[in-house]
Amino acid sequence: MEGKAAVLGSADFVMPFAAMGLDTFPAEAVAAQVEAQATLILKQKYALVVVAENIARLAQPVFEATQKTATPCVVVVPFATAPEGIATESLGRMLKMATGINILKN
Repeated sequence: MEGKAAVLGSADFVMPFAAMGLDTFPAEAVAAQVEAQATLILKQKYALVVVAENIARLAQPVFEATQKTATPCVVVVPFATAPEGIATESLGRMLKMATGINILKN
């Protein structure tokens, strides 16, 4: 499958991805800004969306409807801030959809 990749996060987070040629959507941890960028990403039909963990909860309402579809694949990755566990939760949901069991359950 081919498709475009988008990266959503603070300017510091998206900068290395921009250097690699990916489409970046900088947004600080402000709900309206994150939701606007996430909505723009969905409208442009990206296949992969990389989201910084520190803003993932703010983007979740926008991406929630797409979590049961193959695309876009939304991947939450940790950033330089203290981990909040959102990346692990997101990975657990994806693995449960793929395998039918919660293999990361404590």
